[in-house]
Amino acid sequence: MNPTTVVSEPVSGAPETVEVAGKSPVTPVGQGRLVSLDAFRGITIAGMLLVNNPGTWAHIYNPLEHAKWNGWTPTDLIFPFFIFIVGVAMTFSFGKLMERGADRHALMLKTAKRALLIFLVGLALHSFPWLGYDYAHLRIPGVLQRIAIAYLFAAMIYLYTSTRGQIVAIAALLLGYWALQTLVPVPGGYAGVLAPGQDLGAYIDRAIFTANHVWREARTWDPEGLLSTLPAIGTALLGGLAGTWIRGKRGQLEIVSGLFIAGAVLMALGGMWGWVFPINKSLWTSSYVLFTAGFACQFLALCYWLIDVKGYQRWARPFVIYGMNAIAAFFLSGAFARVLNLVKWTGDDGKPIVLKTFIYKTFYESWLQPINASLLFAITYVLFFL
Repeated sequence: MNPTTVVSEPVSGAPETVEVAGKSPVTPVGQGRLVSLDAFRGITIAGMLLVNNPGTWAHIYNPLEHAKWNGWTPTDLIFPFFIFIVGVAMTFSFGKLMERGADRHALMLKTAKRALLIFLVGLALHSFPWLGYDYAHLRIPGVLQRIAIAYLFAAMIYLYTSTRGQIVAIAALLLGYWALQTLVPVPGGYAGVLAPGQDLGAYIDRAIFTANHVWREARTWDPEGLLSTLPAIGTALLGGLAGTWIRGKRGQLEIVSGLFIAGAVLMALGGMWGWVFPINKSLWTSSYVLFTAGFACQFLALCYWLIDVKGYQRWARPFVIYGMNAIAAFFLSGAFARVLNLVKWTGDDGKPIVLKTFIYKTFYESWLQPINASLLFAITYVLFFL
């Protein structure tokens, strides 16, 4: 099974296209691929590669860094956008299959297999290049692992509940997570302490994974930990609601305006909730879920309007390529980055130099300011994998 099928199913059968003068053919929502969704996914994965692979971590433009703790930057939108897109695509994939009479239990079994494979791919990426790896310190949580779990449980809720049930599930996840993080005291500590390594989620990760199997930069907490994956399921379900709205029998203008309005409402609610439960990517707070899902709704509406309604598709082709190979691009770029840092030799000055540093200093920093050299290296990385 190709893991990219999780987020790249066709919308339905053979496409019927509509010619628009001077533009690419437009495909109606119910027929063929939703090209805007592929493009949105591709923009997201390209952004992920861009921020994950600077020439040097010492020189990065602020928007390409995560917020230090509370608050957000454009970089903090990338991961929730991807999980939101998983939820949108899920409705097209399952909806099409159920309309053809597919059994929900069979779909759930296939989903579980796909989720397990994505989880294992995440562990394989963490332990690459495998031979000689220190498995006693293998990080168990991670980006692909969170995607797998969020996809699995969001799919379960989608397949076995109505739209109303999904809304109830989102409310329960977000309110429940807020209550756990703010009202339940950490053993030996206090309730509502949302500092790094001191919240309830960090305690649970240390208790289950131990310090040997969480994020190595901290060893006391993990940004993709167990408890904070609960609201990430809510992110996927909000994407599912957006997908249900798009698939409904309504006009294109109504689809676009609905997404824009829903996005504005979610962003406002997230911002207001952030006054008492701060927007925080590392904790994946409930306010962060609403705010980023609202942002994703508006960005999807923009892509849908430009690409699927107006027919401006040519500019999006590179992103569609990325979008249709998202998991592969993420895995291969991550593995290649490790290779660049593993290959090393002794320089003329007798000091060891890694391949990435050699490439960066020779071909980028030698003629650019460090911060621009670092950015150009990252852009080159994105283009290389395209």
